[in-house]
Amino acid sequence: MTVDEHYENFPVASVLVPSAIRPFVIAIYRFARHADDIADEGEARTEERIAALSALDDDVVGLFSDRVASAPTVRGLAIIRDAGFSAITAQPFRDLLDAFRQDLIIQSYESYEQLLDYCRRSASPVGRLMLALVGVNNAQALSASDNICTALQLINFWQDAAIDASRGRIYVPRVEFAQHNVPSDQFPTHPLHKALMQAQCERARATLLAGAPLLTSLSGRFRLEIAFTMAGGLRILDKIAANDWDVTLRPKLRWYDSFPLLCHAIRLWFRASRQRAS
Repeated sequence: MTVDEHYENFPVASVLVPSAIRPFVIAIYRFARHADDIADEGEARTEERIAALSALDDDVVGLFSDRVASAPTVRGLAIIRDAGFSAITAQPFRDLLDAFRQDLIIQSYESYEQLLDYCRRSASPVGRLMLALVGVNNAQALSASDNICTALQLINFWQDAAIDASRGRIYVPRVEFAQHNVPSDQFPTHPLHKALMQAQCERARATLLAGAPLLTSLSGRFRLEIAFTMAGGLRILDKIAANDWDVTLRPKLRWYDSFPLLCHAIRLWFRASRQRAS
């Protein structure tokens, strides 16, 4: 499977992304998709995957030191390096690779704080890269972006909970199984897992909504892109709730979700405006 053949719930370089930054967004997406495929696709052994990700890391360091990269997806990042974005360094790309390597070694988390630390490297760098592309770098916007990216990562986990569990990965913190007095074995098929997943989804929704003020720092089509990306996350949570929190049923966005997405996007803008005024 190539980096352009993956199903995505959230828009990637859609028509709403300003044409001036679309090539950069696509380059970032292809790099991240390639790294994710190294970590997840094919029949390679764990040590081979880690070595391949480490080689990609070396390639990124070399690229930002003005050397020619070996991997095509890393070479694709040269347009970002050469465009003069002062806020973009090798670090966010290295953070992503570090998270992918961690995924190969750590398959469950003891606490929510540990899961958040993973999200800090697996999700937040992408949001910060996007903001750098549009010249937004104030502390409030970066914090809101981190909330959005963390929430979208968590929503993806809960959407794919059954698939990940079949691969031996359980992202629900172990301590929360104990707090809800439910077994971790056979996750997520036990009836009591529904209440556990309801708590995870409601927390992800709150985290996503906490990022709404970012919209007031953006403008034009890019603001719409982020609003609809957030709306996509909220709609996935709606569908999980409609399935009575049974995450063995994987929700997807369809064409008929367009109107609910629009409603979510409008509500997000009004929420952001109210929070800015208060």
